[in-house]
Amino acid sequence: MTFNEFKSIIDEKFPEVTPLQMEQFRKMDGLYREWNAKINVVSRKDIDELYRHHVLHSLGIAAYIKTNMPDIYDRLRGAGPYSIAEPLKILDLGTGGGFPGIPLAVMFPGAEFTLCDSIGKKIIVATEVYKGLDLKNVQTVNARAETLPVTFDYVVSRAVTSLDNFLPWVKGKFSEGILYLKGGDLAEEISTAMSKYRLRKGSVSVWPISNWTSDPFFETKQVVYVESY
Repeated sequence: MTFNEFKSIIDEKFPEVTPLQMEQFRKMDGLYREWNAKINVVSRKDIDELYRHHVLHSLGIAAYIKTNMPDIYDRLRGAGPYSIAEPLKILDLGTGGGFPGIPLAVMFPGAEFTLCDSIGKKIIVATEVYKGLDLKNVQTVNARAETLPVTFDYVVSRAVTSLDNFLPWVKGKFSEGILYLKGGDLAEEISTAMSKYRLRKGSVSVWPISNWTSDPFFETKQVVYVESY
């Protein structure tokens, strides 16, 4: 997917994106190619599909929020009356080279993002990319989630492990919910997590990204939303 193809999708699905935000999305390609050549965090063949496999996939969370949580969407954007609201705090756990956190930080300037990973070289890439994009609402942390001293409103992540393994890492670290990008048949995984941690019925929902785009790559990709427990 070229940047122009990506831009056409964003223009259609997120017409509220500003020229500044679009320019930040455009710059991602060069920055990731530069830093991936120094510190490999994206596979060599995958870097040519940066916009589809990484940026657009990350924005599946934005699409979920816009569709299902419109007030939160406006607050994250800092739109209208929310321009003076206290920024929501979002933790991207296991961010790797900055996904989904960096595309979401571009999309949501009204939120504060903490990108966390226990692998130092990945955090170096995420740090250099967000600085190259001149993002003022991002900080990076080389740490494990359990050691973070603060609580966030939301946690986002992209398939770092199974849901039942992930939940203990963030227990007590968020007040509202988890937005988790996963693929495949999740019924058994969700059932295991709900039973293991006694999550209340209806507190975990699955939203297919194919609701938002017909691109075949996203046919089995989903956003899992877990309410605070």
